[in-house]
Amino acid sequence: MTTPDPRADELKARIKKLNAQATQAKMDLHDLSEDLPTGWERILEVAQRCHRAHADLMEARREAAQAIT
Repeated sequence: MTTPDPRADELKARIKKLNAQATQAKMDLHDLSEDLPTGWERILEVAQRCHRAHADLMEARREAAQAIT
C-alpha cells in the first residue's frame, strides 16, 4: 500500500487554478481572433499569455502524475 503524497491536495488546487487561467486565456485568444482585424496589435501578447498558461498547466499535470506514481 502506498502512502498518499501530502502535496496531493495542493497539486489539485494548483491544477484547478491553472486550468481556469488556461481556459480564460484560450477564450481571450478566441475572442481576439473573432474581432480581427480590430486588435491585431495584441495577437502576440495574448498568444504568449495563452501559451504560458497552457505550459504551466501541463507542467503541473506532469508533477501530479509523478506524485501519484
